[in-house]
Amino acid sequence: MNPYKTREGGATVTIFVPYDCNNNCPFCINKQEYADTSTFSLDAICESIRTMDEITPYCDFVFTGGEPLANLHSLQKMLDCIPTTHKVYINTTFPVQRCHSAAEMLEFVEKNKDKITCINISRHLVKYVEESADEIIARIPTRKRVNCVLYKSYPAEQLPAFVDRFRYYSIPIQFRYDYTETTPENLYEEEGDPILQDLRRLFTYRGLDGCRMRNGFHFEYKGHHMTYHKTLPYSTIVETDENGVTYDILYDILIKQTGEIHSDWTGVPLDVEAYRKVVFEPYDLRLIDGEIDY
Repeated sequence: MNPYKTREGGATVTIFVPYDCNNNCPFCINKQEYADTSTFSLDAICESIRTMDEITPYCDFVFTGGEPLANLHSLQKMLDCIPTTHKVYINTTFPVQRCHSAAEMLEFVEKNKDKITCINISRHLVKYVEESADEIIARIPTRKRVNCVLYKSYPAEQLPAFVDRFRYYSIPIQFRYDYTETTPENLYEEEGDPILQDLRRLFTYRGLDGCRMRNGFHFEYKGHHMTYHKTLPYSTIVETDENGVTYDILYDILIKQTGEIHSDWTGVPLDVEAYRKVVFEPYDLRLIDGEIDY
């Protein structure tokens, strides 16, 4: 194992909530992990949150799953472990569910709006779940963004209407490539990317930013901002610096449903003690093309 390096502030910490959703989206890479919940532990997750806060007190936290809003009591307990020095993001379908009403979910967000940086809401051209009304998500009292996976043979000609749907509420949109198909060779590929070509045909291209691990192609439509996001399906880059030292450069750290901490999406456990000695570098995200002034 190599010594660790990460960006200033620390690698993003993604927390897998210890309870499932009722969805079966075909592109979900997490569903199989929720087949057996016998080893899941809310208390162990909270302890791991405190550990990551201790090591990197300014890192970002992301809640995903499963469905974070499917158990508001447990989500509150995890949020309460995170000091206000961190940015907190929640990935959710803002679901229609029996356990919590839309009013209860909105009340929860209102209560925690000073801690939650942004709520990312899954909405897709093809509906895979029962969606709460757009008027409901428009009432979310924090920053919000729609995430839309353009999966396989999506109906491209419906893209303008989809954008208009959320432009009405001034909710920005992030279109996403199927992460399982991304490689270092096609991460920045343009001519051979049919999704990118559809977006260029239908919308106004504004610019590109990116780093070793991920990027964003930015577009505009009737004054509305959209991003096409691509990222690699793993989060560790191995590089040797000018002094001949080889580092594992970490972009994401995962807290699994059991509380175990991983250094990658590929099942690699984090050496927590080694991470306490992590070397920091400036974040390599940069403007590559165009002019992005959003």
